[in-house]
Amino acid sequence: MSETIKIKKGLDINLKGKANEVYGKAQLPELFSVRPDDFHGIKPKTVVKEGDQVKVGSVLFYDKNNPDVKVCSPVSGEVVAVNRGERRKVLDISIKSDGAFTSEAFTKGKPKEMKADEVKSLLSNAGFLAFLKQRPYDVVANPNDKPKAIFISGFDTAPLAPNYDFIMVGREEEFQLGIDALSAITGVQINIGINIDQASKLYKKAKGVQLYEFEGPHPAGNVGVQIHHVDPINKGDIVWTINPQDVAMIGKAFMTGSIDYSRSVVLAGSCVKTPAYFKTVYGAAISSMIANNIEGDNVRYISGNPLTGTQISANGYLGAFDAQITVIPEGDKNNEFLGWIMPRLNKFSVNHSYFSWLFGSSKEYDVDTNVNGGERAFIMSGEYDKVFPMDIYPEFLVKAIIAQDIDKMEQLGIYEVAPEDFALCEFVCTSKIETQRIVREGLDFLRKELA
Repeated sequence: MSETIKIKKGLDINLKGKANEVYGKAQLPELFSVRPDDFHGIKPKTVVKEGDQVKVGSVLFYDKNNPDVKVCSPVSGEVVAVNRGERRKVLDISIKSDGAFTSEAFTKGKPKEMKADEVKSLLSNAGFLAFLKQRPYDVVANPNDKPKAIFISGFDTAPLAPNYDFIMVGREEEFQLGIDALSAITGVQINIGINIDQASKLYKKAKGVQLYEFEGPHPAGNVGVQIHHVDPINKGDIVWTINPQDVAMIGKAFMTGSIDYSRSVVLAGSCVKTPAYFKTVYGAAISSMIANNIEGDNVRYISGNPLTGTQISANGYLGAFDAQITVIPEGDKNNEFLGWIMPRLNKFSVNHSYFSWLFGSSKEYDVDTNVNGGERAFIMSGEYDKVFPMDIYPEFLVKAIIAQDIDKMEQLGIYEVAPEDFALCEFVCTSKIETQRIVREGLDFLRKELA
């Protein structure tokens, strides 16, 4: 039996450009890019150079602090560039695909019938361990640590997010083998958070897991919120998290004997003519998906959702952990007649400042990137508390991070949070504080000081 948890605090932002549950047609691109910055917490040591031939699963770089954590090529082909920035920091590794997707060898079998060390070695060599994240710090997990549990969020409540119940259809066996593999290398409980309204049979039929039903607005789908309500993290605790598609990716390798980094992503947003789902591979150029499908010239491309995603160009690439490409208008040419005096029936507001609240929650909004003002004094307004569904004081925590007060940060629950948990706080903030950036810096600072 699953347990139902109701999330009362939060905010659903209903945006135009939702995708229907259909797949669009787009050829896989020729160019792919793998960025070490996508794998936060890794200090990369590259093992390839320009001109090298690689296969799917060939190691591109590994973590200097933990060589078991390897990041591998998503395609077969040729390394065309290892781009570096200041102090020779690796910015990305560009690969030209040969279209064959030839894979490195992988042992086919059932993880339950293998030894734990054998399963762990297979996952390490195939680059799968890099897709495990850990709390605290929201970084790539150290496979040598012993987590107290593994959490998987089976749904996403962010604006225009993909429907995982749709994209996981038909992947039951792969998902189960992935669960078995994770269980084999840790031996801990695996928890899955599901949506009470539309929970896939895939999750309900999974064996060796504990289900928890969640009801409520965004960020109910954030894995950090689910961890907080099921098994909170205290100092010294470690919890691993992973995306459902990455679980299936692991299982598919055991089922087929080959490595395959393919995934489904959703292309959505008010600037997309025909929002739809696409089959692609992590690190793929988005050019083929957006070709002849974008309205307007002054638009912003985001790898991820509008609240937490990363801005990319029209020639950019899909992030390693992203299952969404969002395209919305830029907000740099907003010359509104009479400004704030207008009733603004088409402007979204979290309070009753605009008359749009009269239309209820069903109205869809065409938002742009304008933040409507610059950063100003950070006041204690209580705004964050209304959209932050954890038993934590978010405004006090952000101020403790700014002050770099480690004791206060610990007392106020920094071990439980990740930047994405503060996305709504940043959205509603009248002071325009970049809370996600501050939380990220705070987690990195704490990790460095306590290492």
